[in-house]
Amino acid sequence: MRDLRIVFMGTPHFAVGVLKKLVESGANIVGVITSPDKPAGRGRKLRGSAVKEYAESQGLHLLQPKNLKDESFLLGLESLKANLQIIVAFRMLPEVVWAMPEYGTFNLHASLLPEYRGAAPINWAIINNEKLTGVTTFFIDDKIDTGAIILKKEVAIEEGETAGSLHDKLMEIGSDLVMETVSLIAEGDVETFIQPAITSLKAAPKLTNENTKIDWTRSAFEIDALIRGLNPYPAAWCYLENEGERQKIKIYDVALIMEGHDYEPGTVLSSKKEIRVAVENGFIEIREIQLPGKRRMKSIDLLNGYTFDIDAKVV
Repeated sequence: MRDLRIVFMGTPHFAVGVLKKLVESGANIVGVITSPDKPAGRGRKLRGSAVKEYAESQGLHLLQPKNLKDESFLLGLESLKANLQIIVAFRMLPEVVWAMPEYGTFNLHASLLPEYRGAAPINWAIINNEKLTGVTTFFIDDKIDTGAIILKKEVAIEEGETAGSLHDKLMEIGSDLVMETVSLIAEGDVETFIQPAITSLKAAPKLTNENTKIDWTRSAFEIDALIRGLNPYPAAWCYLENEGERQKIKIYDVALIMEGHDYEPGTVLSSKKEIRVAVENGFIEIREIQLPGKRRMKSIDLLNGYTFDIDAKVV
């Protein structure tokens, strides 16, 4: 059995679940690498990552490099004498970092590789109405999410699944997969297989202002999938034109109403109890919404003090 000295690298809450399981298992975590503190909130005060908060609560040795090729960081990393590095939701590593440990550097990715390589696999699996996703561990190489696969675990995407609910499910299952991978490496019993060269793979690019905007000319099913795939973060958005004003709104939860109608897509119909938007093959009922400067709220609560005029629409 190999004596593992592990460096863990990660930033968001998804990575915390994995690090927590490693710590609770008694794994020898000799160092944690996470992103530098960033301004956050209305006061723009510096705030550490979720991984930093957990690492500090456990008294783990922490490094927050701005530049992963910086000589002082590389010397500090080398001084930890790690023989295994585990990466979960971090940034792309230079070869001088991922090639450093004796037993390699492996990554946990929240998809069934080679499908959905990229920054946002959880979101895109839901946006694209997939029925199945999963988690994969693989040894890092010089490209993004292309290294030799160690283990995979499939996970069903349930009806009505959101990015938030799938995130939590994959974090738990992914933590177990990491533990299984660590055990194989400790036993010297790892078998890998090269990712197949497929040209028609679905990608998981970074979420931007452009690809998170709702196109109300799409079908109800596509719009519903986009909104669920971006709930709770960063949230699907569009413009609301009402009473002569245009404002950017976020939409978190909807229901589909499949009824025939003659309204233009994007037409807003409201009553005292509901907000509907006409789409190509029915209506989208908006259940949770956020207006500029307001908190996220149920539509029925918004309707207590907000009115839509007869020409209101979303674009």
